[in-house]
Amino acid sequence: MAEEPQPNLSDLRTRIDQLDAALIAIVAERLAVCREVATVKQGSDTPVIQPARVRDVVTSRRQQAIEAGVDADFAEQLFRVLLTETHRIEVAGHRPDPAPDKQAAHGERSGLDTVASRVDHVVVVVDDLQAARTSMVQRFGFHEVGLADPRPGIAVLAAGGVTFVFVGPDASPAAAAYLAGHGPGVQHVSIEVLNAGYARACLDDAGAVLLTDVAVDDDGHEQFFAAGDPATGVQLGFISRTGHRVGVGTANVLALLDTLDTPADE
Repeated sequence: MAEEPQPNLSDLRTRIDQLDAALIAIVAERLAVCREVATVKQGSDTPVIQPARVRDVVTSRRQQAIEAGVDADFAEQLFRVLLTETHRIEVAGHRPDPAPDKQAAHGERSGLDTVASRVDHVVVVVDDLQAARTSMVQRFGFHEVGLADPRPGIAVLAAGGVTFVFVGPDASPAAAAYLAGHGPGVQHVSIEVLNAGYARACLDDAGAVLLTDVAVDDDGHEQFFAAGDPATGVQLGFISRTGHRVGVGTANVLALLDTLDTPADE
């Protein structure tokens, strides 16, 4: 019996395009229903945001994802984006239409603009890790999450899709030295990209000052770091999650601190 021919790359991409078109159509239909919900809410004085419903959607969609063999954290990210857009539509219905230039088409995208997807996490260096942990949990409602490589002096706290990595002076000698030289505050913002090597090459071609090559840890985090930008005061890291979906890896965070000139005035 002759073997069935294997689909070629072009055929597979065509199927992906068709599925994406179907996905867009489903999203459009979902948002249309959400507009109907908004109309009903307006007529019944129902609040726009209903936390119990949000929690139910997130929890049930996570379970549906597990049953379908889809990563639950990934599914939650998708639905949080959908919920955010739903809320925007409901609130925007009470506001005038935006100016025409707000709806203008994007021009040619840079290399980074092509592969950047979201802020993955923000690293903050603090004097007192326990105080920072308590404040984020009790005052702001964040919860502590596990680390891919747990170690003393570092805590990761999240709320929904927002993640902070807090680094105390006990994390490493480099962390203590950085804190002594620069004081507490945001150390860098990590941007998730589709491919770290491609992103680094694009930034290098654009003249960005880069501190490290792409480093890959045991869990498949590909990361590299840029130098602090003197024009903005912003320091950026870039991460591509090519392995298992696990928590933030701290080894590269500490490796970055090791590379920095610790005294602020040197």
